Amino acid sequence: MILAFALSVVAAGQTFTCTPTRVWDSDGPIWCAEGPRVRLSGIAAREMDGTCRQNQPCPSASAEAARDRLARLLGTIVGRSREGHLLVRGPSLSCLSAGSGGGSRTAAWCTTRQGVDLSCVMVRSGTALRWARYDPQGRLRQCAHRG
Repeated sequence: MILAFALSVVAAGQTFTCTPTRVWDSDGPIWCAEGPRVRLSGIAAREMDGTCRQNQPCPSASAEAARDRLARLLGTIVGRSREGHLLVRGPSLSCLSAGSGGGSRTAAWCTTRQGVDLSCVMVRSGTALRWARYDPQGRLRQCAHRG
């Protein structure tokens, strides 16, 4: 049953728990111990090769700095997989699915136990930018880069 959940996208509007175990880049995916792979909603960041995809916002922060920022928000970096993912150990997140994040990823708005929105923190840090196309309700408008 867990394997089936791991390979599927969490339906839009459904809340779920994500205990992060690894992260690829600053907008995901974040691998959850519970199965899903999360792509943070509403943001765009550099790819790990340093490029930005066409027709999406492109922050000035390096891919490595942005990924490391997200990994530290998730908890403690405990290693690196042979594929290059950062292995993390941290507390569970509460996530609200926005539907498919492409492939077998779930796009989601995730918050820490303290109620901190990860997408917003990444925008405020300048390591990611709000992607209006995936934030049509303007949830991240108040998260302008602080300088």
